[in-house]
Amino acid sequence: MTGAEISALMAGPSPHAVLDLRERAAYEGGHIFRATNLPRRLLEFRLSQLVTAKRTPIVLCDADGRLAALALPAVRAMGFTDVRVLDGGLEAWRREGRGTITGINVPSKAFGEWALHTLGTPQIPPHELQAWIDGGRDMVIVDSRTPEEYARGCIPGAWSMPGGELMLRISELAKSPKTTIVVHCGGRTRSYIGAESLRRMGLPNPIVALENGTMGWELAGLTLERGAGRRVAEVSEASRTRAAAAALLIAKEDGIASIAPADLTALWDRRAEENVALLDVRTREEYEAGHVAGAAWAPGGQAVQATDEYIAVRAARVVLVCDGSGRSIMTAAWLKRMGLPGATVLAGGLPAWQAAGGAVETGHPDPEPWGYAAALAAVGTLAPVELSAALNGAEVPLVLNVDQSDVYARGHVPGAAWLCRSRLELKAPQALPDRARALVLTCRDGRHSTLAAAALARLGYASVRVLEGGTQAWERKGLALETGKSRLLDETDDVVLKPYEKGREAMEAYLKWEVDLDPAALDAARSR
Repeated sequence: MTGAEISALMAGPSPHAVLDLRERAAYEGGHIFRATNLPRRLLEFRLSQLVTAKRTPIVLCDADGRLAALALPAVRAMGFTDVRVLDGGLEAWRREGRGTITGINVPSKAFGEWALHTLGTPQIPPHELQAWIDGGRDMVIVDSRTPEEYARGCIPGAWSMPGGELMLRISELAKSPKTTIVVHCGGRTRSYIGAESLRRMGLPNPIVALENGTMGWELAGLTLERGAGRRVAEVSEASRTRAAAAALLIAKEDGIASIAPADLTALWDRRAEENVALLDVRTREEYEAGHVAGAAWAPGGQAVQATDEYIAVRAARVVLVCDGSGRSIMTAAWLKRMGLPGATVLAGGLPAWQAAGGAVETGHPDPEPWGYAAALAAVGTLAPVELSAALNGAEVPLVLNVDQSDVYARGHVPGAAWLCRSRLELKAPQALPDRARALVLTCRDGRHSTLAAAALARLGYASVRVLEGGTQAWERKGLALETGKSRLLDETDDVVLKPYEKGREAMEAYLKWEVDLDPAALDAARSR
């Protein structure tokens, strides 16, 4: 497809998906607005969940068309019948004068700026909040990010309360209507969305968002608390009742539709004909204890903060599930305001689903990637003890790790080199010139490496095997790991550091970038 054809497709109402196959850092540096980043190495793992209907028009894009050409046969083999590539890649797109946007999760972050300015979210600067803390003000500070982000650094005294949990759990902390509630995140978006979620509940409390979050706090010369673990684990019946009542009013005001368990079963059964995104917005612990079979885990705050990572087809039916209705309705309301009219909720949540006899899964199901069985049959395996012996033998094989680069850095088989699986066929001729040399492919669990080994075998590498069970199996045998990025055969653009991991200048640039986001201008840039 040409750039003009893609712009017309994206501007229309028809279901479609535009998938950028590059790695995350390349995508961050410039991409088509509202294109979903799905690195080529994850196609076999995630595509069928992001695009369930096989006749959906799919457009594959990359820098110059080479990755898309490599991915095209596999996507068609997965059963998708309308698959195109952006002719000439983003190089051609830009030559035509078409706009790109930098950053990650841009639609969500642009929406956060819209919420701030349109809804008038009250803000408090860092030093003023510090004065409140020093003065002993009656307040609670909540961190609306993930528990992992919270533990890395929060405002001193803050409680972990991810955005999707705020309406359910805030009453456990703010017992008095006079208690001020301060919401913060790392930057801006989740602070504003979280504060507005509480304001929509109709709480009498003063509610403010911390200006520029933890990054603004550090830039102001203030110190974060590290390793905090405060969380509201138990929720009273009174808090649940208050959240449910607020949710019903929001559903009425915003026209949030619900779907009965029987109708969800029918919808899910025809997902190959109609795109369905089935998302559980509860906590990790709740999800792992039991969830609607097939539902992906998308905690409410993250479903709004990183919407494009969960929903690739904007016209899809989005069904949100919680333990009742409160958290799912609040999430649906935000998604609908973001321009996702198909957002709906499972009536009665998981309890209603179970009462109706719906199938339930536990843990974090990890389906076998497409093509895995065939790939495994095409290549041999090597047990950890056998690889260990071979590495100390006369003819030492080359061990190639195809994990994500940060996973490789944390621990790999000693002597293993690293290469990004997305570009394997493009890089192998230069990185692995001796096609007769024995190769052993590995990754954390053996799945990515099995797919990579089969690809190398198709390229004519004569002796390719896979470490059975991957690096995890190697560790279980008590064999030592090597750490660090010591043998890189490719660019490590698959991982993007957070601005606060890069230093002051990066944080300042990021916050300026967020402030400058304008949803209307972004849509105009895409359609030019």
